[in-house]
Parts: sequence; C-alpha cells; structure tokens
Amino acid sequence: MTNGPDDVPAEFIRALRSLRTVTVRPEVVLDEVPGPARIAPYSAALTAEVRTARRSVSAAELASGRFVVLFDPAGQEAWDGCFRLVTLVRATLEAEVGADPLLAEVAWTWFLDALAGADLDAHAAGGTVTRVLSQSFGSLEIRAEQTELEIRASWTASDEDLAPHLRAWETLLCTAAGLPPLPEGVVPLGPRY
Repeated sequence: MTNGPDDVPAEFIRALRSLRTVTVRPEVVLDEVPGPARIAPYSAALTAEVRTARRSVSAAELASGRFVVLFDPAGQEAWDGCFRLVTLVRATLEAEVGADPLLAEVAWTWFLDALAGADLDAHAAGGTVTRVLSQSFGSLEIRAEQTELEIRASWTASDEDLAPHLRAWETLLCTAAGLPPLPEGVVPLGPRY
C-alpha cells in the first residue's frame, strides 16, 4: 500500500477481515504475499497450492494460484465498482485431457460455476484460459506429454464481504486440481498409512 496504516479505509480492512473467516480444505495451503503496487491504491494477495497432503514435502502439487484483492475507494470505470478480484489458477493435466478442443470452454465454465456455487454474480467478469502442451525429446523423451492449464480471471465484488469470493476461488482451484467437490460442512478423509 502506498499510504500509511492509519490511512487505510475501514471498508478495505473489513474486506480483508472477511477473508480470514474462510476455512479452506485440508489439501489447500494459503499464504499471504504482498499485493501488486500501482494497479490500485490498496491491494492484498494470497497464494495457494493444492497438494495431495497438506504441507508434506513428498506431497505432489496438483494446482496453484494467486488471489488478489484490489480496492479503489473512488471506484474505477472499467471495474464498475470499488473492489476488483483478480485470480490465477495453474494445473497440470493429462495430455489426453489437454488435447480436448473444448478444454478452454470447460475451464471457463469451472470459473463461472465456482462463482455461481457461492451465490455470486460474475459482475464485469473477464479472463483467459491458456493451455500449453509439452512434449519432450532427446534425453528427456522418457517424460510423458503433459498439458499446463492456466485460468486468469477478474471480476468486481458488489460489497466488502469477500469471503464468498475466496471460497469460489478455492472451488476453482480444487476443480482444476481434479478434486471432487465437498458439500458444506463435510471434511474429506485423509489417506490411510
């Protein structure tokens, strides 16, 4: 933030506090990181990893991403509001899934469904879906083909309660990671060892 802590609007502080009320699935590891500068007067950001086991060194990463909160008390015309949420989700998919010509449309539907599932309107939403197919050659030929999927999206929140938006982003992350959805209040069972 470019302003001092005493200059932070109460509306922005309440918005950030609403994020702290969200409990995420055990496979999701959230970390706070600095928000981007120069895009808005106030910003905050979280990164996430979806892993097969929480905070385990041997756990495989299934997906990762970033959730950014931008706040401009004066609003911005392009946002059509004061709070803009910007997200990034990355996941590695099997090559045959990545080769599906409808993958981009399906991935965008994941985004829209995640917002709808949290009873959110995708107000002023926009974004891109990118996929990259990697095929190895030479000494790396033993590696299987893989597809990297990247979903970038942004939308405007209608008020300072950002908890449903964070829950929607968590749903999008877990969908991209291939995890089954969990009904409200259900806790997944961990692997047995």
